[in-house]
Parts: sequence; structure tokens; C-alpha cells
Amino acid sequence: MKRKLLNTFFYTLIFFNSAYLFSQQDSIPKTKSVFWQKVQFGGGLGLAFGNGFSNFSLSPTGYYHINKTVSVGVGISGSYVAQESNPSNYNATGYKSTIFGGSVIGLFHPIQDVQLSAEIEQLAINRKFDAVNSSKDSFWNTAVFVGAGYRQQNVTFGVRFNLLHANQNNIYGQSWLPFVRLMF
Repeated sequence: MKRKLLNTFFYTLIFFNSAYLFSQQDSIPKTKSVFWQKVQFGGGLGLAFGNGFSNFSLSPTGYYHINKTVSVGVGISGSYVAQESNPSNYNATGYKSTIFGGSVIGLFHPIQDVQLSAEIEQLAINRKFDAVNSSKDSFWNTAVFVGAGYRQQNVTFGVRFNLLHANQNNIYGQSWLPFVRLMF
């Protein structure tokens, strides 16, 4: 009995010792690749509620820093807006809209606190108006923005101008648009 217990203990000790000796240990410290060290993410998140009104939007963006002054990025965006018809609130017509699309952006930092940008954006817009003669409207909206902003660390405040702005079939009400750009 004693011998059997001693053999069991011995074989168990050998098993755990060999498992420890043959286990893989990584002596090379793990670091991010050079590509991922130059990548930042950012974007926007919107949520608004009101008297019969709701708005949800999400627009993540990824940026790659080519060097200290030039960055490029891609983004996707989605939005849902709904307004109930309410004649007492001067909202005689209800409204629903879904917007999905993407963009490509280039950023230039001539000095540390200034950010210049150029962006091409393509959006698919689907709108529905709930009036007496209910109507639907679907179209693509293309925008080419040039902008300038004040940058402080990972936040930029600025204004951009839509070079292709037209009053018809345009989701933006005006050609000048303020922006806040946040990067993580």
C-alpha cells in the first residue's frame, strides 16, 4: 500500500514537473505592429428625444496617420429620424428618415493646433412624409467637404463647407456645417 502511494506520488510529481518544463513561455514582449500604432478611432454618436421626435445616429471613423502632418480615414454612418404629426405643435406632417453611407477623409495639420480636412461622403437617404397624400423619397446624396478646425489633443472644433451643396435632393440644409471631431 505504501509502495503504491509512493509510486502515485512520484508519477504525479514527474507529470507536473514535465508539464512545467515543456510549457511554452513567450520571452518576447508583445507590442502592437507599426500599422496599429498609427491607427486611431473616432466618430460620433447622437441621441435626441423631444415632443414626438426621436433621432438616433452612429458614425464611427478610423484614421491612419501617415506621418505627423497627414492622416487618412474611412467612416460609415447611419441615422434614423422620426417626427410624429402633431397639428397643435405646428407639425401637421409626420416624417421618418433613414440614412446610411460612408466617407473617405484626408486630414492635414500644417501646425499642431490647426487641422485642414477634405472629405467625400456618399449617403443613401430614404424619407417618408405622412401627409394627406403620403409620399416617399429615396435618393443618393454626394458631398465634398473642405474644412478647417482648431485641434487640441484628440478633439477638433471647426467648420466645413460642402462644395456640391444644392437646394434640391440634399440632406443638409446649408453648405456651411460646424463639426466636432473626436479621436481615441
